[in-house]
This record gives sequence, structure tokens and C-alpha cells, in this order.
Amino acid sequence: MPAVLRILDANANRAREALRVMEDAVRFLLDDAGLAEPIKQLRHDLAQALAGIPNLQAHRDTPGDVGTTITTPAEQSRAGVADVALAAGKRLSEALRSIEEFAKTLPTDQAGVASAVEQLRYRGYEIEQQLNAALSSTRAKQWRVCLLLTESLCKLPWLDVLDQALDAGVDCVQLREKDLEASELLDRAATVVERCHQANSTAIINDRPDIAFASGADGVHLGQTDLPVAAVRKLVGHQLLVGVSTSNLDQARAAKAAGADYVGVGPMFPTTTKHKPVLAGPAYLREYLADERVQRMPHLAIGGITPDNLPKLMDAGVQGIAVSSVICAAEQPGKVALRLLQEWD
Repeated sequence: MPAVLRILDANANRAREALRVMEDAVRFLLDDAGLAEPIKQLRHDLAQALAGIPNLQAHRDTPGDVGTTITTPAEQSRAGVADVALAAGKRLSEALRSIEEFAKTLPTDQAGVASAVEQLRYRGYEIEQQLNAALSSTRAKQWRVCLLLTESLCKLPWLDVLDQALDAGVDCVQLREKDLEASELLDRAATVVERCHQANSTAIINDRPDIAFASGADGVHLGQTDLPVAAVRKLVGHQLLVGVSTSNLDQARAAKAAGADYVGVGPMFPTTTKHKPVLAGPAYLREYLADERVQRMPHLAIGGITPDNLPKLMDAGVQGIAVSSVICAAEQPGKVALRLLQEWD
């Protein structure tokens, strides 16, 4: 029994520490009081559940714990502050599971501990999911101009269009090729990724998380009828940025709740690239930017945007745009891209 009590004490410490890291992330990275409260409550309820084990801390033996000297390189490195919080969420789940299982061996007068911690574990899963969704938007950049690259729209060879746009300073490129076979699409995606990364630009693949992952792209963009964000996360986790096209505020809120990293907002103006029966227009952009739930999530206004009508979106507060034919079909794609970028100068 002393060994079991040591296990319970060690994992209780792990769980409390993980909850503290998660709470700090929510308070100071996200300023989200609504999510901070259930984390704090879970920490309190865990202490209450473990209070049913008398003198638990008396069995602590840190100097005699062989695990304190075992470590891995992954434990010493985090890609960013979001990864710190996400790792804490995983650590919480593992610790609560260990407590639950070993608590089942406690004397009958302490039998309620295991079932209480089981319920806490389920709450922890839900909090971890909410934290993942909230933190996902901190990973994406707010790009200024994203080129939607489609060969059939290009007047010049598609690679020339890409290079000119990148030379002009386009900071994001989304490869949108719906008719290419998988092997050819993968080859093209790899080329786009290589060129984008050389130019310190983000590479996104339209529709295909498998191609995005295999090509080394930074993300994948989804339409409303494509795979849902949750399904893509099961395939690639948080190794890819995930964007979602939206045409109204309800869709934008749903995308954020599902864990999207950024959203497309549109269509802003009539376009021949993709038929849309209803124009969201600049009014939707203003609504998006005024909504407290989504306004911090990066966005790309899309749909018929040109250097001539971009000022209307600038007046509405747009931070980034996605364009296709205005650059692809131009005789001098680089000059058009530069004109668009100069609106932010």
C-alpha cells in the first residue's frame, strides 16, 4: 500500500501542476475568464476528492523516486507557448487516469476516490478540447495577401506567377487544384512549399489534409462541405494549420469552436472564379471584426477583391485578403500583388 500511495501522491502533484499551467495559459495568453473558471474548479474538486485519502503527502519520497532522473529530449523543448499548454492538457489526462486506476486498490472506506476522479477525468477531457480550440488561433499568422494559385486561371506559366507573387511579398499561398491526380498534386504541392518557405511565406493546400501533410505544407483549407475540422485533427493533430471558408457569423463561430486556426470571410464582391448565390459583402466582414468570439482569429476576406475595391475593405478594418484571378490572370502578376500589398504601407 505505501507504493500505491506514492503513486497517487506523485500523480496528484502532476495533475495540480498541469492544471496550473493550463490556467495560466487561459488567463494570460487568452484572457478567457470563461475557460479559466472550470479549470480552477477542477483543481479545487481534485483536492476535495483526494482529501479522502488520509496523510497522502506523508508517503512522498522524491529523493527515492527513480523517475526524477529519467527524461527525453521532447520534454525539454516546446515549439511555442501554445504547445506548453497543450502538453499540460495531455499530462493532466495521464495523471488523472493513473490516480483513478490505482485508487481502485484502496481500502473499502476510500472506494469513492476512484469514481470521483473518473468524473474529474471526463471533465478534464472536455477542458482540454476547449483549450486546444482556444489556443489553435494563436498559432496562425495574420497574413496580408494570400494568393489562391490555380493553373487554369494563369496567363503566364503557374510557376512564374508563383515566383512573381512571392518576390512581390505575398505572405501566403494556397494551392487550389481540384482536377489534378493525387501524385501530380503532391509533386506540385512540394514545389509550392519549397518556393514559399524560401520566401518565408506560408504554404496552404486546398481541401486535402493528406497532400498538405505529405508535402510539408503549413496548413490545409476546408470548405463547408469538406471534411470537418475535428476529422482533420484526428488525421494530423495540430501539425497543420486548418482554415475554414465561412459566409456568415454562425459559420465563423462554429469554425472557431471546432478548433480552426483562421477563416475565410466572404464572398466580398461578385466573382467569376467560384459562383456564390449570396454575397456576404463587407457587412459580414464588419460583423466578424466586431464579434468578441471570433475577432482575434486571423481572417482572409475573399471574393472578387481587386486593387480598386480593396479600399472599401480597408475602411471596414480588413487585416488580410485572399485573391485568385486578379493575380493569376494578370500579365504582370508581381505588379498586381505589389499594388495590393501597398494598401497596408
